[in-house]
Amino acid sequence: MDKYRAREIPRRKFLEMSLKGGLVVAATPTILSNLTSCSAPLDGGPGLDMDKPVLDRVIAKALAQGGEFADVYLENRVSRQILMEESLFRSGLYGIAQGAGVRVISGDKTGFAYTDEITEENLLRAAEVASYVARNSDIVTPVNIAPGQRDSFITVQQPLKEIADTKRIEIMERANQAALDYDPRIKMARIDYYDQVRGRVVANSEGVYLRDELPLMFFIVEAMSDDGTNRHMSRERISQHSGFEMFEKNLPEDAAERAARESIDMLEAEDAPAGTMDVVMENGWGGVLVHEAVGHPLEADNIAREIGAFTGKLGQKVAADCFTMVDDGTIPDMRGTINFDDEGTQAQRNVLIEKGVLHGYMTDILSSKQLDMPRTGNGRRESFRHIPIPRMTNTFIEKGSDKPDDILASTKKGLYVQSLSGGSVNPVTGVFNFTCREAYIIENGKKTTPVKGATLIGSCMEIISNIDAVGDDLDFGVGICGKGGQSAEVSVGQPTVRIRGINVGGSRA
Repeated sequence: MDKYRAREIPRRKFLEMSLKGGLVVAATPTILSNLTSCSAPLDGGPGLDMDKPVLDRVIAKALAQGGEFADVYLENRVSRQILMEESLFRSGLYGIAQGAGVRVISGDKTGFAYTDEITEENLLRAAEVASYVARNSDIVTPVNIAPGQRDSFITVQQPLKEIADTKRIEIMERANQAALDYDPRIKMARIDYYDQVRGRVVANSEGVYLRDELPLMFFIVEAMSDDGTNRHMSRERISQHSGFEMFEKNLPEDAAERAARESIDMLEAEDAPAGTMDVVMENGWGGVLVHEAVGHPLEADNIAREIGAFTGKLGQKVAADCFTMVDDGTIPDMRGTINFDDEGTQAQRNVLIEKGVLHGYMTDILSSKQLDMPRTGNGRRESFRHIPIPRMTNTFIEKGSDKPDDILASTKKGLYVQSLSGGSVNPVTGVFNFTCREAYIIENGKKTTPVKGATLIGSCMEIISNIDAVGDDLDFGVGICGKGGQSAEVSVGQPTVRIRGINVGGSRA
């Protein structure tokens, strides 16, 4: 990698290196033999075939000093990442990661340890370390594990391990060319391709033993425009839990053209005004606002600590009548979809707020016990090195009955937000701010001047109470969610919505 980090990798050289076994490898000695094929191991890979009696012994060891629950999580992850910039291949990465984590829950305390090599000796040592948290508590006899079944929501027609790198590169070249062909003012495109196959095993003291394999694809196109005076960098992302067939449903050219369109349209953007105004948010990626401002405060670890904005409000009216919010990990093949969470709980559709009334929270095993509520299948972890915590999956505002054109036409003056960029939220207070990457002034019910530098500022209770129109055009965007030092793949969504009277920070003097 040092040889090629600062300059392009010729196409032929990239393919030669890839076929020889990858450009960069992080692997334990026990799995290096899988590298030469440059393909994902069959059925989850080595290490995941650990004998069930061994796992029973590990769980028993974890509970030997006390505690009411213990689990073992085994993982094998094979990934590829290729970066193309300025029509040149800049880098390629082929990675293998494998390991296991052992957890013990005792009251409100959690003990956890992990190992990078899956052997009985290492698992027993991890179990011993995790068990310290439960010393001198009541001892529970674990149930011997037995294979279980969970519904599956992910299908694969073209397995990633069967796809030649030439096909991956062809997809990237198609997107790159489509972006550059859109308009001569598109000066550069950046294409980031990533895929992975994650095999996992979940076994716990309740007798659960589950195993599956989750493929994931993530494709990002960025386009930069330059007219000699102004520049704008846009971004378009597509991602699914699926095989390579994702590109049959989501053409790389379409993603590139969407990115290029925004980049060109925003070249003439003027400084955004500031003040309190009505905001119409386009369907799709705009759902990241409620993901951050409403979704995180509804994750049950905050509620269990009594610090969330929605603490103590179950069954109460918290939003406008037209507002319904759902977290659904069962939507086929979506980026946030899971067959079961990383604790073994079946993924499901959870209605969080229905017609303005708070119905529930997103729980994992620990928070469901603390709150005496059902498990909702939201216990997720970044990898075997992390403990599971309540996380969103596919979170969205349910579609309404209004027509998007009518929502815009009935808004006399305000801001039309077509795409959001970065933002932040305080999960305790629910106060947020978000930067608008693409936005337009609304005048007499029509989108007019593009503006830059607009920021949405408010609180979760305020925003969901001030929504007065919800469209029938639900759509989704994809992203990476960060929380507690962990990242998770998610989808966010919403129809076109209108928020009355939100604070907008602007750059206009």
